[in-house]
Amino acid sequence: MSNFFKCLLLSSLLSGYSFAFASQDLTQTVKGQVLDAQSLAPVPGATVMIVNSNPMKGAVTDLDGYFKIEKVPVGRHHVQVSFVGYENKVIPEVLVGSGKEVVLNVHLTESIVQMAEVVVTASEQDKGAPLNDFATVSAKSINVEETSRYAATFDDPARAAASFAGVRGGGDDITNEIVIRGNSPRGLLWRVEGVEVPNPNHFAEEGSAAGGISILSNNMLANSDFYTGAFPAQYGNALSGVFDINLRKGNTDKREYAFQAGVLGIAFAAEGPLKRDGKASYLVNYRYSTLSLLDQMGLLPIFGDEEIVFQDLSYKIHLPTQKAGAFSLWGLGGLSRQTEVANLEEDYPFNSTFRSDMGVAGLSHVYFVNEDTFVETKLTASRGRNAYDEDSLKLQVYNKESFLKKDYRLSTMLNQKFNARNTLRSGVIASSLGYDLISSYYHNVDDTTYTGLEADGSMMFLQGFSQWQYRAGEHLTLNTGFHYSHLFLKNQHALEPRFGMKWAVAKGSSITAGIGLHSRLESASLYLANETLEDGTKVQYNKGLEMSKAGHFVLGYEKQLTENVRLKAEVYYQYLYNVPIAQVTNTDEWAPTFSVLNAKDGYTTRPLTNDGTGRNYGLELTLEKFLTNGFYYTVTSSLYQSKYTGADGIERNTRFNGNFTGNFIAGKEFKVGRTKDNLLGFNTRIIYAGGNRKVPINLEQSIAEDRTVLDYTNAYDQRLPDYARLDVGISYRRNKPGHSSILSINVQNVTARYNVFGEYFDSRTDKIETFQQLGFLPNLSYRIEF
Repeated sequence: MSNFFKCLLLSSLLSGYSFAFASQDLTQTVKGQVLDAQSLAPVPGATVMIVNSNPMKGAVTDLDGYFKIEKVPVGRHHVQVSFVGYENKVIPEVLVGSGKEVVLNVHLTESIVQMAEVVVTASEQDKGAPLNDFATVSAKSINVEETSRYAATFDDPARAAASFAGVRGGGDDITNEIVIRGNSPRGLLWRVEGVEVPNPNHFAEEGSAAGGISILSNNMLANSDFYTGAFPAQYGNALSGVFDINLRKGNTDKREYAFQAGVLGIAFAAEGPLKRDGKASYLVNYRYSTLSLLDQMGLLPIFGDEEIVFQDLSYKIHLPTQKAGAFSLWGLGGLSRQTEVANLEEDYPFNSTFRSDMGVAGLSHVYFVNEDTFVETKLTASRGRNAYDEDSLKLQVYNKESFLKKDYRLSTMLNQKFNARNTLRSGVIASSLGYDLISSYYHNVDDTTYTGLEADGSMMFLQGFSQWQYRAGEHLTLNTGFHYSHLFLKNQHALEPRFGMKWAVAKGSSITAGIGLHSRLESASLYLANETLEDGTKVQYNKGLEMSKAGHFVLGYEKQLTENVRLKAEVYYQYLYNVPIAQVTNTDEWAPTFSVLNAKDGYTTRPLTNDGTGRNYGLELTLEKFLTNGFYYTVTSSLYQSKYTGADGIERNTRFNGNFTGNFIAGKEFKVGRTKDNLLGFNTRIIYAGGNRKVPINLEQSIAEDRTVLDYTNAYDQRLPDYARLDVGISYRRNKPGHSSILSINVQNVTARYNVFGEYFDSRTDKIETFQQLGFLPNLSYRIEF
């Protein structure tokens, strides 16, 4: 395998060097729109320049804020945007390729000190700043082109986010779980186009916020925001973090296409104008994948004889009008299936099928009342389904689960910019959360099928928010507001105040702070799970559970060490309360230590109360060198504690308390070819983190009872071995007239280190054995843009 990859990469590189257009310079169009950051109104007359271009290339925005710069040489360029009365903005290292036009959406912030005739010609890079101007702490903008360079992320935004400070994977190489500051992955809120959506991942389990790989494709994504704490008031129903995904609009001037094929599957994207000389556009992406190829290559032995297939489709149609505002039709959906056939030789007499499907369709409308006021309305319908069937060779149904969720949401938001200092944003979100849930299993001892969960219906969830931004001066910005949530199932409600501050104490240095209350619903299956008593009566113990809640406190400091190097530090404290735990009267051995803070997915039929608490606190550091002269690096480190208290009143480590995590990401690009139009890139990522916590196995009792017996009295006292991984990526981009091609290979865990996932008792040897994770995992892919 390794020789094959080497030969293929070498032949591509040699062909790139031998084929060049010495007499023809490769160029591309850079275009986009410039908007006011607070009001989103167009900024006409803004100057957009390609920095250090020779001859100088630039453009001035039209009445609708649009600009177009033609014949920009391929390669990387700084783009500077300026306008009288606004703070300048520099977009660094924009990648210009010959295959697709570059589209930039630039938000300019109005200056507090108005300038009548003077235009500032220099500006610091605010790289990584969140798109949402109301965010002050624990927020980062994710640049799609930037994160796609990270080694072995497989174009998955969740896997890229796991490299940020305070964030780590769930300790599972197969899934893309996001553990933020020691919280359960369940505490993450997913939003697409400003609306909450079901878990947008393939192979997602019931009640989880992760899966095997993201349904979201890089072909569809615009820059998005990722939050790790103390989020602005417009975000509700989240405890640990928010992933706010934006879909980009298609090209409005020409039709463009992209095709990609690799070990993980194939994908095709198309975009273009709906009609000539208009601003309406479409963008669509389809992907199909099977992991059977990796299995045949012997690279996924963990899956055995299972068949694993997934596919997804996403789209966005943008329809602006002259007077009625702009409409967008958008959606995404994915189907995934995992099938295993009975094998008597391996003592597995069951046929099993796991399905995980989701889909969401939305209609968005933005109407500008005037240049300072707009109303944004969104209507969405979504479906999420998890199903598991297991049959024995006797054709008797052994286990059956089906969790279908049907949600409808209507939201509206009013944004009013009063002046350069004051902006108010308020909104309402009404959700109808439908469900059709069933779980049953066959007990072969008494030849009876038991139903643990059977419920259908819907519940209403209402949210409202209002947030105000006050820019006290050039150096001080205050964001304050509240979020309100009301669940009509048992008339539960939560009023959550929020506050954020950013103070530029000196040139290149700033202090940030954030504080807020947050709450989150549990999965419908947890609220509505049934338990059947001995007399056949079905009871729902947890229908009256309240929402879990948390208080977040964050203090941060940022320092621009040089023009291209930045240091960022944050300390935080989170207090979690109203957390569901087992009732004190529960006699099960696990009950005293049970808390949903340790759950990644699933539900329970056992009675719970809201008497649990938790604490997370820690320090995060990020040292980042932006991409300049073809080189970049990011170093992140986190020291943290994650604690919880269950029914026994003892404060323990949570399952996710690894105590530390660190990442090193770096890359280097080289201009190659006779005309230096092509790019050869080398990228690496090193992950080192403390292992997840475990409930230890009582070996003596396990031997005596010939089964795994856990020692819950010492729950989560011990950690699994530290997690370490080295990923490497190599890419080669070749530009030709009218198209670009990218050949890349990404290797996850290049040293083939087998990290430990968990432990089990082996009754054959009477020893405690370990579950190991994936070893060496390569992904070779070829992409063409035209």
